Amino acid sequence: MIDMHAHWRPAELIDALRARTREPRIVRNDAGVEVLRTRNGDETLDKAFDDVKFHVSRMDRQGVTTSVLSLVGGFCWIESQPVEVSLPLCKMVNDAMSRISQDYAGRFAVFGALPLTDMNAAAAELERIMTLPGVVGVQVPGNLFLTKKHGEDARPLMEAANRTKAIVFVHHGPRPGDAFPKIGGDTDNARRRNGTLDMQASLSSVMVTLCLTDYLVPYPDATVLVHNLGGNIPYEIERMDHRCLLDTPKEELPSSRFKRAKVFVDCNSFGPRSIEAAVRLYGGERIVCGTDGSEFGCEWTSNALKDADIGADVRQAILHGNATQMLASRINKAAQRERAAA
Repeated sequence: MIDMHAHWRPAELIDALRARTREPRIVRNDAGVEVLRTRNGDETLDKAFDDVKFHVSRMDRQGVTTSVLSLVGGFCWIESQPVEVSLPLCKMVNDAMSRISQDYAGRFAVFGALPLTDMNAAAAELERIMTLPGVVGVQVPGNLFLTKKHGEDARPLMEAANRTKAIVFVHHGPRPGDAFPKIGGDTDNARRRNGTLDMQASLSSVMVTLCLTDYLVPYPDATVLVHNLGGNIPYEIERMDHRCLLDTPKEELPSSRFKRAKVFVDCNSFGPRSIEAAVRLYGGERIVCGTDGSEFGCEWTSNALKDADIGADVRQAILHGNATQMLASRINKAAQRERAAA
């Protein structure tokens, strides 16, 4: 298995977290012990950050050959700080993840973090990290692409991704300044409303922007990957087609446009029936594996793919083949740059 959706909690951010005055931050609890405090509670520092050896051991147990690391959502606050704060933190994280990919050759690749309060600075950092070992692209928040108008702000970043042939991993999350999460903790079922209902609806809007507009036309050399099957589109597509036939019967059906769009999705967090629906819509060649980088996520995804009625060839393409093709040219180019520099 190649895991294209494996989040990382870098210990390099410990000092920055100690300096923060709002969650996530490091504080001393009532017992005087330092803990990482987030909106989900406290976690001791020995468990709050990822350990490479533990991660590799888990990969070995579960048959994961390669994990593509990206910053975990709770740590993406570094991207929304003023650029003079954000850029050094993003550089530190990106350089650290690149070193991991060097130390464990072939086991890791990297989606870098960007200073999103300044898109020109973000584009420059994208270009810099695409010269680093193991870096194959960047992770960006889905709210950048909720509509085509939203996406206009991201043009410098997308131009840089196109120049460097980067993968742009679009993950549910806010732009700097967006209210997030949308549902407060005092609302019933807040986790389900935020972590499923709002997330999936937002990703559906992202896919409409990327697949049903001409937004991506200027960027043929960038590869776009959206997580969680691209939202609810595999279930909503029949409704979209129905409304299209009623409202705009001369327009090409949305299902046809989604089928020929070049946007990839991962199958993180979904079960066999959902994966089957996604294969019917997008085609098996447009889906890759994702687990969130956790043991439970890996087991869930492995079982879902095993139980999905999609055929052995499609299953193998999702587990390994599609990601191999996606990563190969970028990793080979990085190796060529290293040899040239030497």
